[in-house]
Amino acid sequence: MLHLLLTTLLPIILLIALGTFLRIRGFLADGFWPGAERLSYYVLLPSLFLHGLATANLDGVPVLGMVAVLMLSTVAGAVLLMLYQGISQHDGADFTSVFQGGVRFNNYIGATLAAGIYGTAGIALAAVANAAIVPLVNLLCVLVFARFSARHSSPLTVLRAIFANPLIIGCAGGLLLRVTGLGLPAGIEPTVKALGQAALPLGLLCVGAALGGARVGQQVRPVMAASGFKFLVMPTLAWALCRLLGLSGQAAVVAVLFQALPTASSSYVMARQMGGNAPLMATIIALQTVTAAATLPLVLMLTLD
Repeated sequence: MLHLLLTTLLPIILLIALGTFLRIRGFLADGFWPGAERLSYYVLLPSLFLHGLATANLDGVPVLGMVAVLMLSTVAGAVLLMLYQGISQHDGADFTSVFQGGVRFNNYIGATLAAGIYGTAGIALAAVANAAIVPLVNLLCVLVFARFSARHSSPLTVLRAIFANPLIIGCAGGLLLRVTGLGLPAGIEPTVKALGQAALPLGLLCVGAALGGARVGQQVRPVMAASGFKFLVMPTLAWALCRLLGLSGQAAVVAVLFQALPTASSSYVMARQMGGNAPLMATIIALQTVTAAATLPLVLMLTLD
C-alpha cells in the first residue's frame, strides 16, 4: 500500500517541484504561466472530463451514492464555514479566501491520484466527482464573493460566472453524450483524449509555478482556518456520509479523497478578479499544497480497502 501511494504521489510532487524550479529560475518568461493556466483551465481539463464521462464504463459504480456524499458534504462544509465566519468575524475579503481554501479542490491532483490508484476507472470516478461538485463549489464561491467581497455582483454576473465555467461545461457535455448514448465520434475521440492527457502534467507544472511566485503572509488565523476545514472537516464529513449512506469501495475512496485535496491554484485568479484577498489566497494555496504531501497519504491509507 505504501509503495502504491509513493509511486502515485511522487510524479505529482516532482512535477510541482519542477514547476516551482522553472518559475524561480526564470527558465520561462513570467508571461508563459498565465497562458498555460488558461489553456489548462479552458481547454485541457474540460477535455479530460468530457472524454472521461463520455467514454467511461460506469456499470456497477454507485454514481448516485457518490454524488449524494460529495454534494451533501460540500453543502455541510459551506454551512459550517458560514457559521465559523459568524463567530470569527474575519474581514469580508479575507473570508472569501478562507471559504475557497475550505471547499475548493485541486482537480489536477485529484484526477492524477485517482488514475494512479484505479487506472481508467479512477479517471471515470474523478469525472463523476467533478460533475457532482464542480458546479456546486463554483456556485457557492461566486455567491460568497457576491456577499462578502468589496465588489457587489449583480445576479446576471453571478449566473454568467456559473454557467460559463469551462469545467462545468466539460462535465455537462460528457454527461450529455453518455446519457443520450451518442458518445464521441470516432474521428474526434482521439483528439479529445490527447488534449485530456496533456491536462495533468501541464496543470501540475502550473501549480508549482504558482507556488514559486507566492509569498507567505502573516495572516496565520485565516490560513489555519482554511486548512483545518480542508484537511480535517471536509474529509471527515465525506467519510461519515459514506458510512451513513452505505457508500463503499472505490467510489467511497475517491469521494473522501476529493474532499481532502488542497485548494485549487485557480482560486487565486478568482480572488484577484472578484475582489477577494489575493495575497492571502496565494499563501493558502502554497501551504495547503505542501501540506497535502503529508495529509493525502494518511487519508488514503485510512480509506483504501
